[in-house]
Amino acid sequence: METKNDTAAITDREFVELLHAAKQQQPEAILKIIGLFQEDIEAVSQRIRIPREDAVSHIVTELLKTHHE
Repeated sequence: METKNDTAAITDREFVELLHAAKQQQPEAILKIIGLFQEDIEAVSQRIRIPREDAVSHIVTELLKTHHE
């Protein structure tokens, strides 16, 4: 059964396709995935003891670095 993300309404199949595209180094897929998790990134950033904008930036940067390894 496919589930949908409440905010972005993307199916599991679409997400898997995005992951595959991201593994193929397609920047638009990587950005879409980050966008899908933006609310989660914002929520986590509130628990980090630096300014929220800096925390979001660090989280996204680490995701991108992890992706390129």
